[in-house]
Amino acid sequence: MLKPALLSGLSAAALVVPFSAAVAQTAPQPTNRGREIVVTAPVLQSEADVLSGTSIVTGDELVRSIRPTIGETLARQPGVSATSFGPNASRPVLRGFQGERIRVLTDGIGSIDVSNTSVDHAVVINPLLAERVEVLRGPSALLFGSSAVGGVVNVIDSRIPRSVPENGYRLSGIAGYGSAANERSVAGATDVAIGKQFVVHADGSYLKTDDLKIGGYVLSRRARAEALASAAQAPNDPLDFANTANLRGRLPNTASETWTAGVGGAFIADNGSLGVSYSHYDSLYGVPIRYALAPGGEEPEAPRLSLVQNRVDLRGEIETGGGFLERIRLRAGMADYRHFELEEDGEVGTAFYNKGIEGRLELVQAKRDGWQGASGVQFFNRDFDVQGEEAFLPRNNTAQVGLFTLQQLDRGAFKMEAGARYEHTSLTARTAVTDDRFFRGQRSFDAFSGSIGASYGFAPDWRAGLNLSRTERAPSAEELFANGPHAGTEAYELGNPDFRKESSWGIEATLHGHGEGYSFDASAYYNRFSNYIYDAFVPAAACVNAAAPSGRDVDLPCFQYAQADARYYGIEAEGSLRLATIGTYAINADLLGDYVNAQILNNGPAPRIPPLRLLGGLEAQSDRVNARVEVERSFKQSRVMGVETPTDGFTLVNASVQLKPWGPLNPTTLTLSANNIFDVDARRHASVLKDFAPLSGRDLRATLSFKL
Repeated sequence: MLKPALLSGLSAAALVVPFSAAVAQTAPQPTNRGREIVVTAPVLQSEADVLSGTSIVTGDELVRSIRPTIGETLARQPGVSATSFGPNASRPVLRGFQGERIRVLTDGIGSIDVSNTSVDHAVVINPLLAERVEVLRGPSALLFGSSAVGGVVNVIDSRIPRSVPENGYRLSGIAGYGSAANERSVAGATDVAIGKQFVVHADGSYLKTDDLKIGGYVLSRRARAEALASAAQAPNDPLDFANTANLRGRLPNTASETWTAGVGGAFIADNGSLGVSYSHYDSLYGVPIRYALAPGGEEPEAPRLSLVQNRVDLRGEIETGGGFLERIRLRAGMADYRHFELEEDGEVGTAFYNKGIEGRLELVQAKRDGWQGASGVQFFNRDFDVQGEEAFLPRNNTAQVGLFTLQQLDRGAFKMEAGARYEHTSLTARTAVTDDRFFRGQRSFDAFSGSIGASYGFAPDWRAGLNLSRTERAPSAEELFANGPHAGTEAYELGNPDFRKESSWGIEATLHGHGEGYSFDASAYYNRFSNYIYDAFVPAAACVNAAAPSGRDVDLPCFQYAQADARYYGIEAEGSLRLATIGTYAINADLLGDYVNAQILNNGPAPRIPPLRLLGGLEAQSDRVNARVEVERSFKQSRVMGVETPTDGFTLVNASVQLKPWGPLNPTTLTLSANNIFDVDARRHASVLKDFAPLSGRDLRATLSFKL
């Protein structure tokens, strides 16, 4: 059997090493995943041994799945949905959790943007430049921060080189077209060796889209009925409800233009490496319009966001030569971010400024008698300022330091894992004395989290595991200090500076089976929360009272953060089976499903929880051609909270063909795909804008990727 080779200089983030290109073409894709190696914060282990759900997207699967946002790129993975605030701002949703409970990382360090503060803010990570993506769910994800109770998404790129090119250079590129948004994209990266130990890197990308084509009306069935009723009631209302109800075919105000550039360099020796990089991200994009549906409503706005980030990253690793420690790893990043929320005339309505720095130092133990582990320290500091008449937050600072450890014991069939994290968080609202809009002062929290679990190999290629966890999370600045209108979401947002820590107990059971021609992975989990923080629609009086000292009017829906006990439980599973081998083609069938049930105790269902979903595919794989057809069924979600509306179910049918015109040893790939073939109206329940922003209609895509 072939064995995976480990890349040198990997970061503490979760990485993947392909089993082999040849096996990947003949075995079912999930089977291939089970033979890969995962670096999980940061101890090496087989994915089949991981005590929580893990998904890996790389190679041809990543090329086929790639979309302008990381949320849409990962939306077909088990347990993953997306916030889908239009085609330009879509963040991953893991096991029903989103926002502050999901960490989105680039090479092990946070994206250092403001995408966690609101769903209209884009993640500053470019999927076009990704080499691989890992989704880690469950207790192990907490080693990247106590806020990662839902999971971690880690995007790996090549901006800091990890190895010296064998031929003195490396060159890769990808170009694509998508018909639904007239999407044109191109990206490229190159590494050049200078001598035997120095490597320099350069990359860039460009993406431009028009307004998105959709498979029906802009408004959902319920929202359209409400608009038509208002048109009959008030035919002369200047809001023109009839015209709004009949909008169809395209989603207005969703065009975008994004470009990126980056340079890096690294010194790579036999016993370690040290590298730095600089990157620039520039994007102008629109967000879907939240239309007024009733007489007396506000004139709908069509905001656009102009976003810029400049970022510097550092990664280093050194092998210590044995003894107790095997190696020491360092990863750090700092970024200067701003975005402007633009009015329709181009004037800046609200400005967001964010300066952040994050780093982690890890001490990786040498393996002794089946025992291995890693411990470290992580720090984070963020200065965040919102300026303008519609500022909904005071200028604030978040400072956080965490200590963590992960220990593993391998006794063959029986394996154990234990982890712990302590985190101190200080949040300061730096409100001017003359400003009556916001809380002024500081809150500090000490959070302790831990997990312990074990797995047992009860048969060849089969392993079952059980994990128990206790987690604590400090509230975010937005949950504590918000008090104001937010144009991007068209809501008045109200926090509570008196919140306590959020805590939970969790249990998760896993089952992994990976053998010749088949693969199966499943997780079932249950979490019980105390002081769970959620946002709920409340009567306008709550926001009117909060806004009274500043004299501001409240003419938007009022959403207030609250705390209560809650519980989440769910299951996710995926499997594949080789049905037959016909000539040079392996015929594989695969199926995944996920379901989550979330309840705010004594209040009702938690908001924006994805419904039951099933996705099945049939694929013919060979050295030169992969052909796939898949059907995704998302069921109706009728478990809703307050004014939240039900979401109809939908079925998407997709097909794709991947061609390797110069054979399996040449990584050049042409991918042709047809998505949402029957042009159905599809809306994700996890989206706060789903009644005004459906998913893409029929989308024909062509993608060419190469590596030299």
